Amino acid sequence: MSRPPAFRELEYWWFRYRRTWRGTLVISFANPLLFLTATGIGMGRLVDQHNDGSLQGHSYLAFVVPGLLAAAVMQTTYIEAAGPVYTSVRTTGNYRAAAATPLSPADIFTGHLIFMALRVLVTATAFTAVGTAFGVVSPARAPLLVPAAFLCGMAFATPVAAWAVTTRMTAGLTAVFRFVLMPMYMFSGTFFAVGQLPLPLRLIIEVTPLWHGVDLCRTLAFGDATLAGTLVHVSYLAALAVAGLILARRNYTRSLHT
Repeated sequence: MSRPPAFRELEYWWFRYRRTWRGTLVISFANPLLFLTATGIGMGRLVDQHNDGSLQGHSYLAFVVPGLLAAAVMQTTYIEAAGPVYTSVRTTGNYRAAAATPLSPADIFTGHLIFMALRVLVTATAFTAVGTAFGVVSPARAPLLVPAAFLCGMAFATPVAAWAVTTRMTAGLTAVFRFVLMPMYMFSGTFFAVGQLPLPLRLIIEVTPLWHGVDLCRTLAFGDATLAGTLVHVSYLAALAVAGLILARRNYTRSLHT
């Protein structure tokens, strides 16, 4: 049986990745290692000395690891979905070259999305492995964190790809990273408990996808996840991923058939 057409697009991205995988693999392990070392040995000790109970009885390192995991997959997703999609349409033109073959825009998007999903999975697995090695993630709960982080990553991947395929200027990519992703990174509960913030600001934060990803990963890591809370987080992230998927398929068709 012949392979699905989308796998031909995946082969292209895999061929490119074969030349750079060593560097990205080092980053996938080195970044969490450096983050956790700095947090555990440096700032974490200072926070633990003045723990006011907002960390739910855990060390600061144990508190921050699940948040950093969700934030790491968000950043990986943006790096893999924004710039590569934009250049594939505007500069390198590999999307348009693929569109001139029997591949449909949906095939092109699906193949690239599978590659993004693989990159997110590697990042989630590497970060969880480092956290487990540090002893701040229970080996019994670590397998739950990987799919949770993966879902968080896909909730960003499809909307970002849907937007990037229509973007005409690189300034837009930089602006979104600086003024959307970085504020979410800083204020979505990654480094501190959102419950300490004023109610109006907390309500704004709690509608962001990163907060849902952080809270999902953190409750699973702590072992205090509830069925209702987990369903809310999973439903929100899954709905965002599906909505982005539908929008991306439409935008790819419009962008590559014009």
